[in-house]
Amino acid sequence: MTSKQRWTTGNRIGLLENGEAFFPAVFAAIASARREVILETFILFQDKVGLALQECLLHAARRGVQVDVTVDGYGSPDLTADFIQSLTDAGVRFHVFDAKARLFGRLRTNFFRRMHRKIVVVDGTKAFVGGINYSADHLGDYGPEAKQDYAVEIEGPLVEEIHRFALEAIALGRGWRRWWRRDRHQESPRPEPAGDATALFVTRDNVEHRNDIERHYRIALRAARREVIIANAYFFPGYRLLKDMRRAAGRGVRVCLILQGQPDMPIVKIAARMLYDHLLRAGVEIHEYCERPLHGKVAVADDEWATVGSSNLDPLSLSLNLEANVVIRDLDFAATLRGRLHELMDKGCRKVDPQREMVRSWWRLAASYLAFHVLRRFPAWAGWLPAHEPRLAPASDFAADNDAVPVTVQTASDASPPKPWNWQAGGADVLIEHAGDDRRVAEPVS
Repeated sequence: MTSKQRWTTGNRIGLLENGEAFFPAVFAAIASARREVILETFILFQDKVGLALQECLLHAARRGVQVDVTVDGYGSPDLTADFIQSLTDAGVRFHVFDAKARLFGRLRTNFFRRMHRKIVVVDGTKAFVGGINYSADHLGDYGPEAKQDYAVEIEGPLVEEIHRFALEAIALGRGWRRWWRRDRHQESPRPEPAGDATALFVTRDNVEHRNDIERHYRIALRAARREVIIANAYFFPGYRLLKDMRRAAGRGVRVCLILQGQPDMPIVKIAARMLYDHLLRAGVEIHEYCERPLHGKVAVADDEWATVGSSNLDPLSLSLNLEANVVIRDLDFAATLRGRLHELMDKGCRKVDPQREMVRSWWRLAASYLAFHVLRRFPAWAGWLPAHEPRLAPASDFAADNDAVPVTVQTASDASPPKPWNWQAGGADVLIEHAGDDRRVAEPVS
C-alpha cells in the first residue's frame, strides 16, 4: 500500500467504548448511507451482532448503496455459504483476504500476515477506526468473557484519507489499476471541517509502512513530559519501544501500562510477564485489568496526544499484520480517553507490586533476559516468515469452502444464552434473533 500518511486539521473525533457504543453508531451510519459503504474487519461471526450487521448491509444494498465488505480469511473462517450469498445476491461485493482451504479440513494455514484492520467509511464523509470486531463478545451481556475495547467515530478531512486508503485496498487487492481508484474517489464529496482535532491515519503493511505505528508510539514516549498511559491487549513489543518506555520513566514521566489480568488466552499473560522485571526496575507502572479480557489498543500522552486503532504491541501486529490506527492531537479527546483509562485503572485493575513481581529465581531471570533479547531481533526475523501479496478472493470461492459449516452462535460457556439484541436506526427497531445452536466459535487472536 503506497498511500501517503499526512496530518489533517478540522476533524471531529468521538470515542466509542465497547460494542454498546460502537455497533449502534456504525449501524446508524450504514442505515443513513446514500451512495457507498466500505467495511473491513478481521472478525465477522454469525452471532447476533453479525446477523444485525448483515441485515443492515442488506437494507443498504437493496436501496442502491454500493457496499464493499472485506473480512480476513483467518479471522472469519466460519461464515456459511447462505450468509455470504444473501449479501452478494443483494449486490454486496464481499471480499476475503487470504482465503485458504483448511488442511485436512480443520487446520488453518493462513496464520501469518493477516488483515487485522477494522475500518468503516460511509459516503466518504464519516469513518470508524478501532479494535472492535463484529461479534457478540464485544457486548456486556456476553458474560465474563465480554471484551473491553475502543474505537473512534470520525468526521472531517481525515475521512478523505481513510476513504482513499480503503478504495486503494480494494483496488490493489483485486489487481485493478490505480486510475480506477482515483476516478471513483473523485466522485465523492470532500469532507468539510467538522471540529478542532488534528489527526493522522496511520497504517502498517509489509511494503512501505512497516514501522509507522510503532514509530508514533515511540515519538509520543520520547516527547512526553508528565504521563503516558498505554492500554494494550497483547503486549510483547520490540526492543526499541521497550527502551523508550524505560527512558521515559527514567526521566520522571509516569508511564502506566494497562495489560490483561484475565486474558482470553493464557499465553498472553505468560509472555507479558516475561517483561515485567525489565520494566518495573525502570519505574514503569503495570496495571492488570481483571474484570474481563482487555481487547483495547489505545494510548494517551500528556494533555493532547492519543491513539486508537487495531494494532496490538506484539510481534504479529508490529511486524506481520496489516493494521490501522488513528493518531490524534486534541485536548478534549485526550482528556476523555485519559479519564476512561484512569477509571479503568482505579476500578478494574490490580497494580503490580514491584517488590513481589521482580525476578528472584534464576530461571525467571534467564527467561526474562532471553525474552528481552529475542525482541531485539524479531523485526529482522519476521522477514523470514511466509509472505504474500494482499490479494482478495471472490466470495464465491470462500463460500464454497464453508458450504458445510453450520450456523453457530457465540455465547459464554458459563452464562445463559444472550437475549436477542435490539438496535435503532432511522427510527426503526430491528430485532435479530439467534440462529442455529449455541456452540461457541473458536476465536483467533484479535
